[in-house]
Amino acid sequence: MNNTDAKLIPKEENGKKVSPSLPANLNNYVVDIDGTICEDIPNEEAERMGTARVFPGAMETLNKWHDDGHIITFFTSRTEEHRAVTEEWLKKNGFKYHGLLVGKPRGGNYHWLDNAPVQVMNIKEDFWKINLNKNNAIGYKIPG
Repeated sequence: MNNTDAKLIPKEENGKKVSPSLPANLNNYVVDIDGTICEDIPNEEAERMGTARVFPGAMETLNKWHDDGHIITFFTSRTEEHRAVTEEWLKKNGFKYHGLLVGKPRGGNYHWLDNAPVQVMNIKEDFWKINLNKNNAIGYKIPG
């Protein structure tokens, strides 16, 4: 995990500091864990978390984005009690990342309200396979 503050660009509006932003060529990837990068394991079966099957291409794609300078933060419905097993699992499976946020509300149907631009990708296991095998172009490319 790395400090990402060095990548931020300070901003001002009407002579007052406001929240900084990343350069246009860098993205903040906020990534779910269960059902997104690995098999879907509910909190009620935490004993399975340490051995979850990684979806093919997920680690390679996310690590490429990380190596390209993008910010990778995992945001999961796993709880604080699951933090240690989750961090160990991410390490054991070779994931590079900057942060881990636990306690995401469960149940789906998410609506994200923010003053910053938000792009949403609904990811299934096949996304990682497609991007891993697509002419050596690993990762999702934002159009434009």
